[in-house]
Amino acid sequence: DCLYAGATCGKTPPRRARYWHGNDVLMTSQGNPLKKGRLGVDIGGTFTDVVLEFQDQRFTRKVLTTNDNPVSACMRGIAETMREAQTDPSDINTIIHGTTLATNAVIERKGAITSLVTTEGFRDTIEIGTEGRPEQYDINIVKPEPLVPRRRRFVVSERLNSAGEVLLELDESSLDALLPALDRANTEALAVGFLHSYVNPIHEVRARDFFAKHRPAWSISLSSEVSPEFREFERFSTTCANAYVQPMVSSYLADFNNALKSQGFSCPLMLMLSNGGLTNIKTAQQFPVRLIESGPAGGAIFAGDVARRCNVDRAISFDMGGTTAKVCMLDDGRAQSSRRFEVGRVYRFRKDSGIPLRIPVIDMVEIGAGGGSVAHVDELGRLAVGPESAGSSPGPACYGLGGKRPTVTDANLLMHRIDPDGFAGGKMALDANAASQAMVAGVSSILELGTVSAAFGVTEMVCENMASAARVHAIESGKNANDRTLIAFGGAAPLHACQLADKLGISRILVPANAGVGSAVGFLRAPVAYEVVRTLFQSLERFDSELTDRVNAEMQSEARHHVEAATGTGVPLSYRRRAYMRYRGQGHEIPVETPVGSLGADAPAMLQSLFDQEYRKVFGRNVGGVATGEIVSWSVMVSSPPHSDLVEPPAARTRLRSTAREVFDSVAESMKAFAVVARKDLNADQTINGPAIIVEDETSIIVSSSFDARVLPGGDINLVRRLGK
Repeated sequence: DCLYAGATCGKTPPRRARYWHGNDVLMTSQGNPLKKGRLGVDIGGTFTDVVLEFQDQRFTRKVLTTNDNPVSACMRGIAETMREAQTDPSDINTIIHGTTLATNAVIERKGAITSLVTTEGFRDTIEIGTEGRPEQYDINIVKPEPLVPRRRRFVVSERLNSAGEVLLELDESSLDALLPALDRANTEALAVGFLHSYVNPIHEVRARDFFAKHRPAWSISLSSEVSPEFREFERFSTTCANAYVQPMVSSYLADFNNALKSQGFSCPLMLMLSNGGLTNIKTAQQFPVRLIESGPAGGAIFAGDVARRCNVDRAISFDMGGTTAKVCMLDDGRAQSSRRFEVGRVYRFRKDSGIPLRIPVIDMVEIGAGGGSVAHVDELGRLAVGPESAGSSPGPACYGLGGKRPTVTDANLLMHRIDPDGFAGGKMALDANAASQAMVAGVSSILELGTVSAAFGVTEMVCENMASAARVHAIESGKNANDRTLIAFGGAAPLHACQLADKLGISRILVPANAGVGSAVGFLRAPVAYEVVRTLFQSLERFDSELTDRVNAEMQSEARHHVEAATGTGVPLSYRRRAYMRYRGQGHEIPVETPVGSLGADAPAMLQSLFDQEYRKVFGRNVGGVATGEIVSWSVMVSSPPHSDLVEPPAARTRLRSTAREVFDSVAESMKAFAVVARKDLNADQTINGPAIIVEDETSIIVSSSFDARVLPGGDINLVRRLGK
């Protein structure tokens, strides 16, 4: 017997309705096995993106982020997407989430009241920092304020040497003596960072056990767990950041999970990590510092998937949303990674001007250049754009939500790149008059420019900022930018891709399907993965293979534990191991990919050869003479298989419908007639000659007069520079 919602099979069920048939096999109304869906939810500074993907279909939605209660926008976007797909929560088997909450908490200083307990004599490590200077000759240099001020930093008597041997036992009576002072500081979260605890965590563990017993309401972070590496400044700073955001992030994730359950979702909630892997909610709540840059990491995974699908060996991902733009280098479909990241930089785009975090992270440069970036004239009479953003509230002036200052989105509207009646698929009408008034008041009247000329200047400035950041990032990575393919995604990137490519000398651009919600799509491509990094300092001349094998086995077991907590056992896992090496006497190291497995007697020679090859690749040469390498740290990443991409070839059309409108062309620097076509009307292998605009619900692709576009079989748009342009 067939039953549907308590009724007989004679009642026609809606699309994707479920009913039982035969031997209790879950079926659809069409008589096929039920297709389980996966949801990706990405919270940005301006928009929250939702992607619902089944095996053969994808549904997307963009809603304005509700910064005062991010869960609200998430649930609204999910509800609207589910309604469009005509499906219900029981049809979803995974929800993957990325959020800027941890990043914003650090930048805006809205985290918990955090105290630090450290080794006597090291109270000011996180304030002293290093000798790095973002402005070499600025005698009034401004350094970022530590997350934990001096009045909430406390010391205890204990000491280990660099080998992890106890020189001075931890006196627990000194911990007890700290309790009144910690209470007077109104401590909500506690960071514990002792000297050399990355080798031996015994004293940190004892300290945690003591404080957990006497103050169970505190969130406690240990440096030996958060960042078990040498260099006390970065280790302590990362631990403080983890403690600082832990109460807020844990509460938010619990609220989001509860909201999902209240709506009938019973599937697991997975979180995107900054290294491009996924983890479960428990691990994310324990190490929330690893969620910093989780959204941009999804974008890099998305770009890598596109690069592999389109056989692109060298690429630059260009992710521009409403608040920021992110640039990342990719080789052979893999984004380059790093173990150091800075958040809340005081000096724009400058190294050593932010709070350092030592976590596994996809290496990218992020700048305050998005659709909501505010344009203004500075005190020297120069046009400047960003890093301040209008965000989602009040948003750009054209949103009609109270914004009065001109933004990049307002500029694009005034240049006719955006259709005021077609924005977000016509769901959000834009006010061109408000955009014009804001541009006149903020830029045109001050610089004595026409409104459209001022708008062009705004887009030129924001593109030059991005180009400069991309050039520096490429040079620092030992790579070139102009011999790469630009992969553009995010709501604003396709509008500026040709303009940016002109500045970088790039000849090919790819705009993937669903580019406007690229990071959320990237979440659905990412594997469950976890990376463990530990310092194990060794010279290759005195290399201990047995010790190294034992430490790597422990790291592999720890990483596998986190992955299997999310996937369960029985899932095939892959392993990746890297040694961080340098020549003797150097101060910094580079990652070297090494084989996985036990290291034999020939390990020193093999590691030296691999290091020499990688060093030459990065720096163009090796250190002369008989310079010997040394290993500083090891990393082990364990990951599940990634999810394959959903390829939707464009539906066949009998006739391409095209209109035209006057648009300011950045190449000719004048208004020109642009053909306007809908992306959904394009066939595979169809060519669109620039200048043209290819419109879709989430973004618009500007094909300048220097480029021609062709639709690839999978639906991606390939833009190629014309000869001589």
